[in-house]
Amino acid sequence: MAVNPKLLEILVCPKCKGDLVLTENSDGLICDACRLKYEIKDDIPIMLIDEAIPLDPKE
Repeated sequence: MAVNPKLLEILVCPKCKGDLVLTENSDGLICDACRLKYEIKDDIPIMLIDEAIPLDPKE
């Protein structure tokens, strides 16, 4: 089961309140403004700033 599409429509980055984009393999949500990836584990987005993964500036 994947993350509910309606949930994805309303989720925003907890740090900047910007838009999030689902990764190609649906394992996380990316905030381009903050360059952070919020992982999705067991179909649940982990929306904690402290657990976000910083992205390489070139990605």
